[in-house]
Amino acid sequence: MSELIPTAVHSHLAPQAIGPYSQGVRVGPWLFLSGQVPLLPDSGTLLEGDVTQQMVRIMDNVAAVLAAAGGGWGHVVKTTLYLQDMNDFALVNEVYARYLTPPYPARSTVAVAALPKGARIELDAIAYLPMSPAGDAKAQQSVDKDDRHSSGEAQR
Repeated sequence: MSELIPTAVHSHLAPQAIGPYSQGVRVGPWLFLSGQVPLLPDSGTLLEGDVTQQMVRIMDNVAAVLAAAGGGWGHVVKTTLYLQDMNDFALVNEVYARYLTPPYPARSTVAVAALPKGARIELDAIAYLPMSPAGDAKAQQSVDKDDRHSSGEAQR
C-alpha cells in the first residue's frame, strides 16, 4: 500500500489563512477544509452586513477551496457550523440549503462564545474526492493548477 502524503490546497479566490494552517489539506481522496469565516478574499477583512450576506461569503470561500482541489459541494460529506448566536440558525440554514442538494452532508452545529476576527459564523468541511486511475499524481496536478474557478453558488 502506498503512503498517503498530506498536500496543502490553496485558492486565491478564498481569504489567506490568518494563522499557521492551510486553507485545506488533501490526503489521498480526503480533503479537510479549515474553518472559513466571512473574510473578503482580496483584503482579508471581515465582511460587514447581515448574517445572510456573511454566510454567502463563507459558502463562496469554501467553494473556492473545494474547486482548487478539483471538487465541489457534491463531494462534501461532513460540515461543522459554528454560530455565535443560535438565533441566526434559520437564516444561515436557508443560505446553506442553496448550495447543497440531497444527499446532504452530515452536519454538526455548535454554539460558541466567540470566533476569529469577531465573526458571527464559521464553517469547516470534509470532502471525499475519488482518486483517478492515475492516483495521487492527478490529484496533485489538480491542487497545483491555477485556480481560476468561479466561486458563485456551486453546482453539484
